Amino acid sequence: MKKITKKLSFLLAMIMLVTMVFTGCSNSKAGDSTASSTNAASSGTADLGPGIALITSAAGPNDKGYNQSAIAGLEKAKKDLGINYKVVETTDIPGSLTQLAGAGFKLIFSLEYNFDALIKGVGGSKPIAEQYPDTTFVIFNDNPNVNDDGSVKHKNVVSVLFDVHEASFMAGALATLVNENASKLFNSADYSFTSGDAGRKVGFLGGSKSNGITVFGYGFAEGINYVAKELNVNYTFYSDYNAGFSDSAAGATKANTYYSDGANIVYAVAGAVGDGVDAKAKEVKKLSVEVDANKDSNQPGNILTSVLKNTEVPVFEIAKNFKDSAMDKVNGKVLSYNLASGATGITDLSVIESKITADGKAKWDEIKGKLKTISEKIASGEIKVTNAQAGEKFDKTKLANLKMPND
Repeated sequence: MKKITKKLSFLLAMIMLVTMVFTGCSNSKAGDSTASSTNAASSGTADLGPGIALITSAAGPNDKGYNQSAIAGLEKAKKDLGINYKVVETTDIPGSLTQLAGAGFKLIFSLEYNFDALIKGVGGSKPIAEQYPDTTFVIFNDNPNVNDDGSVKHKNVVSVLFDVHEASFMAGALATLVNENASKLFNSADYSFTSGDAGRKVGFLGGSKSNGITVFGYGFAEGINYVAKELNVNYTFYSDYNAGFSDSAAGATKANTYYSDGANIVYAVAGAVGDGVDAKAKEVKKLSVEVDANKDSNQPGNILTSVLKNTEVPVFEIAKNFKDSAMDKVNGKVLSYNLASGATGITDLSVIESKITADGKAKWDEIKGKLKTISEKIASGEIKVTNAQAGEKFDKTKLANLKMPND
């Protein structure tokens, strides 16, 4: 009996020991698992897949502006964040979006103004955003991702808007101030401005009649009118929103009609078309206004300024969220970049300033001071500029000192 009791006691002791060992192992694994999860969260690592994809607009990757600036953002993301990227130049935007999402890209930027297949679906197909819910699609210059009641259509779409209406207002104000004081600012041998009422004309060339382009023209017109009203003068605004984005020769020809009619300054928001406008400005010794990147040095002294739309800023910021597994901060949202962000505005004017004569220095400083005041009034809301890409309606009848015969 004693032997049986001893055996039972030994067996119970072994059972208890084994139980303690396995219990200890179980607790240890739970602790390891928790630690592993914590480390993953703190390191902010993400499944980056093949990296980031970007589809350029029709102007192409070497446009020295809108596309090239965005690619600079990707290059910075590769250097600073270690994310690979792929750039696609195509005319088939829906097909490319589908192929890239199907290939595993979880973050795709699309710079072309083509949203229907992505947001609404076309030809009986579901919206591409709905087909690939784990991919974030970033679009620019408009916000079509809303239902009639204002709610978000797709939580995996990000809309990026630049307050270029305000930057264009600044360019319009500058153009008028310079035009009114050209004889005091510049050496007459370097320029051939049309003077008086005959020269109170400006031109605008847009690549297409879309909210992403008219937003520039309307802001420019309102800036011209603002200064013209203060100076009690009247201007005429010639515009063409069918310039396309690639034919620089056609841009030169169209700009020449404006210059020949007395306009001293022509603003082009039309990709490579602007190159032709700049060249013509130099040829006829007048001025142009560029867009997207700082192109003031392309034709030094004949490009008054450039309205900046620095796509590098949002591309890098969104890429950083992607790297940090923080896309929930931007998904389904509208990201707006104002003058203070540095992603939009006008250039520092240093190139055109090099052409200001010694006698014109005081007037030039006065003009820059005036621009600073206007910028502050925009920031404070005292000056309200129409934002066409946000759906605001432009009313040219309110511009008492500006005629717009083509709008």
